[in-house]
Amino acid sequence: MSIVVLKLPDVKVSTESRPHHCPVCKGEILQRWGGQVRKIRDHQVKEVIVYRYRCTSCRHTFRHYPEGVDQAQQSQRLRKLAAVCWALGLSYRSIAAILAIFGVGIARMSAWRDVQEEDRQLKRKRMWKPVRVLGLDGAYVRGMGKVQPVIVAVDLGEGEPVAIGYLDEHNPEVVQRWLGPIVKRLGVSVIVTDDLVSYKKVAEKLDLEHQICQFHVRRWVGKALHELQESVPKEWLWVLEEIKRLLGELPPEGGQRLFELWKQIPERRTGQAGPLSPMTQLRHLLIRMSEHWPNYRVFDWQKNVPWTNNGTEQVIGRMKMRSRTVRGYKSKAGMLAGLMVAGSSID
Repeated sequence: MSIVVLKLPDVKVSTESRPHHCPVCKGEILQRWGGQVRKIRDHQVKEVIVYRYRCTSCRHTFRHYPEGVDQAQQSQRLRKLAAVCWALGLSYRSIAAILAIFGVGIARMSAWRDVQEEDRQLKRKRMWKPVRVLGLDGAYVRGMGKVQPVIVAVDLGEGEPVAIGYLDEHNPEVVQRWLGPIVKRLGVSVIVTDDLVSYKKVAEKLDLEHQICQFHVRRWVGKALHELQESVPKEWLWVLEEIKRLLGELPPEGGQRLFELWKQIPERRTGQAGPLSPMTQLRHLLIRMSEHWPNYRVFDWQKNVPWTNNGTEQVIGRMKMRSRTVRGYKSKAGMLAGLMVAGSSID
């Protein structure tokens, strides 16, 4: 039987130490300047003692809060608990109703703000954290009355989303403008994506190593080979078997071998109208795989680069699962915040 343990912030009734310096001038000589009992919203602690201090250097006075308490009415623990409940699938109304059972009354909009705050904390936490290998994939979620395109960037080292963009992954120029600052800020050197051509263009423009997900490659190549199996002349079936072997073994010289096979296939010049012949389709398959072969094998010489983009797809899966239960996001900000919280492991 599996047991899930949630570590929520502690909440203390009073401070256990004095502040070390003034928040304005950094002065270290501070005088206690009174205190008061303050009521807070928490399922365990109802009142805390908040002391004020005055800096002897700049005369600035400030409050020193106990652990787990700040300027907000809700404790940090309660705000975190509301965000966790939302990520687990509860609606804002349900969160308010459940907390009311424990004697904590909050409005559903307070729960909404708690989720937005969790999103901001996650972004601050990951804003400058170095990421070497970044997974990218597009997703379509319900929001503002229709299906909205987004692109998700995931740290494949930790499996956590670092950024979500409100854009279409099929537009390479838009993707480049969005991804460029992220790559520069986080120090990304490798991206892992599906075989969409826009990602290849972006990787070239940003001078990134580009690992194409082997799951996607083997799926579309397998489908193409299955269709060609029934239509290619029998004397050329050995080429299909050779493609299967190369894709299974991924040898370094595989690209050159595919190019040699491409040169052996006779080219038949026909008009542009009408469907392509099976042999022409085979030629296109060979040259496409030959040109992309280095991108199939980045994981072979780059350390800690996965050969699939499953890490990104798992994060998107969590996002989609939660988006189906919210009955559509009402705003762009709410959608991006909800997706970030739903796709993250809240700690």
